[in-house]
Amino acid sequence: MLANAIIIAAVIAIVILGIRRIVGTATGTRDCCSGDRRGGRAFRATRVRDRDESHYPYVTDLRISGMSCESCATRVARALDSVAGTWATVDLSSRTAHVRSKTPIDLDAYRSVVSEAGYRVVV
Repeated sequence: MLANAIIIAAVIAIVILGIRRIVGTATGTRDCCSGDRRGGRAFRATRVRDRDESHYPYVTDLRISGMSCESCATRVARALDSVAGTWATVDLSSRTAHVRSKTPIDLDAYRSVVSEAGYRVVV
């Protein structure tokens, strides 16, 4: 009887921890890979309507540190896309964000939003 109660309590604890991690990852408050608390803002998906590269005369590549999976890359891309007139694609394997802009490149703005998302632009 006591052994059954211990097993049930352990299963309930594991389920609760699992649900916390799923919710934390989905809301952006926990890292998707390790489950650690993430100190970063979750950015909403910004639909980039204009995907004609000729409309983006300014281009730069940014090295990003702290990304460990495709979800991290998506978070960085969303953060960069939140800057007006910007269209970014992120390559996880090279840890690089390819940023296209309709206005002159503002590195400080890009560093700021990447930092808000919980990552860092490496110079």
